[in-house]
Amino acid sequence: MLINKETCKNCGICVNRCPVGAIKKDADKKVYIEFDECVECGVCLRWRVCSTDSIYQQELTWPRTIRSIMSDVLTIAEESQISGRGTEEMKTNEVTGRFKRGWVGLAMELGRPGVATRMYDVEKVAMAVAKEDVVFEKENPVTSMMSDPKTGKFKEELLNERVLSAIVEFAVPLEKVSMIIKRLEEVAPTLDTVFSLDICSKVEPDGTIPHVRLVEDLGLWISPNAKTNVGLGRPLAKED
Repeated sequence: MLINKETCKNCGICVNRCPVGAIKKDADKKVYIEFDECVECGVCLRWRVCSTDSIYQQELTWPRTIRSIMSDVLTIAEESQISGRGTEEMKTNEVTGRFKRGWVGLAMELGRPGVATRMYDVEKVAMAVAKEDVVFEKENPVTSMMSDPKTGKFKEELLNERVLSAIVEFAVPLEKVSMIIKRLEEVAPTLDTVFSLDICSKVEPDGTIPHVRLVEDLGLWISPNAKTNVGLGRPLAKED
């Protein structure tokens, strides 16, 4: 995003509308957008607080286009054909059959809430878990940004791009979860952002959730706020 300096009145109303603090005032009280800090989320424009319509969307070119893909909820990702940073995950699992019994879905969501992340930190997480031979979710736009999905290495030109958040996503057999979490604990102190660990597995017939005891035994807290798939979609996926 940019500000038209010819029409801007420097009222500053837009400054606190930016979720990542990229709209600022300089020493002369002139309002400007810190271009390298802007994640192209479009929030400042959609607020419509500028009385002179001085905030505008400039043409985005590669690699800056990924900022919009990962930050603007109205941008459609080519890989998933849905808006947003990730995929449908477990929300449609009864139809897609993505996560099967004995397997656990894992996602590391970097930069959320409102902190943002550079892609070099996303690469650090991806390369850490890739040591356990994970297969990254191909429909997740983050996976398409990798130059080598086997190692989690990203394309060099993307590493300094800043996005509102990014999700590293994959599924592993239940027995691999402990080692994945160990890898994440090792890489976490090296990151210049925050991340949430998302984890899901199919509920057993007796009502137990396979990953819960495992994660709690590792000393991690599980939030009671969760997404639950109640299986209303049709046709149901068949499990081998």
